[in-house]
Amino acid sequence: MIGQGARLVAAGLGLGLLLALATLRLLQTMLLGVAALDAATLAATTTGLAGVALLAAFLPARRAARTEPAIVLREA
Repeated sequence: MIGQGARLVAAGLGLGLLLALATLRLLQTMLLGVAALDAATLAATTTGLAGVALLAAFLPARRAARTEPAIVLREA
């Protein structure tokens, strides 16, 4: 379950970085005081987004793993 979420996160971050690099000229006009290819900003943003997305995948998976299968089957 978490592996599927991690693959989706990696694909989304990769696509987002590619689109950000493709629209570099437009981004340069919108960013004030930050270079469009600032490695620290890109790394911090990517790490933050990956952390939040993986946490969003982990919390429901942890809750589902703690649920007793017999109880779920009985209620279905």
